[in-house]
Amino acid sequence: EATTAPTQPPAPEAAATLPPAEPTSEPAKTPAASLPQGALRLVLAAEGNLAQFAVREQLAGLDFPNDAVGTTTAVSGALVILPDGQLIEGESRFVVDLATLKTDSSRRDGYIQRNTLETGTYPEAIFVPTAAAGLPTDLPTSGPVAFQLSGDLTVHGVTRPVTWDVAGEVAGQAFSGTATTSITFTDFGMTLPRVGPVLSVDDLIRLELAFTLLAQ
Repeated sequence: EATTAPTQPPAPEAAATLPPAEPTSEPAKTPAASLPQGALRLVLAAEGNLAQFAVREQLAGLDFPNDAVGTTTAVSGALVILPDGQLIEGESRFVVDLATLKTDSSRRDGYIQRNTLETGTYPEAIFVPTAAAGLPTDLPTSGPVAFQLSGDLTVHGVTRPVTWDVAGEVAGQAFSGTATTSITFTDFGMTLPRVGPVLSVDDLIRLELAFTLLAQ
């Protein structure tokens, strides 16, 4: 992967041309033809997406801290934008399968699944975007794009507002880049992991999504 976390930005803008792609799942089920006139749906491609968390920990026997990093490719979602830059909240949604997160230690993975994330009860992290501040009204056909994506993140049964810094590059039919933010174990009602040689763990969790979005 209490009640809510980080930042907050203003309203957004959008509209562009980038073609269809196979999403990794079906977060938004409204057919494109049924969307409002001029709406743009950006869907996570079937490949090229990686969700990651990083937490600073201090291990016994080491004089310096270490980052515990967990990753998964089990990410699905879509962003649906109206011509005026507003997001369609019922259609915009991203989901991460937390039960598939892996670090470099199976012992750590088991502990996090059972005791921290409790994936048997809360198997998914869900982000519902509500605003994309700085997203250009007309997406370029090439070149860099950067904006802030705000919305509600649900992890461990707790929902809090979060803002992601998004930066990427449009190249032909694809928009690829990264989205980053930070949350805390405390804000989402999670117990800080303590396993094996781990002496201490920072409360801060750095989240990153490396993505490839295609228009549908």
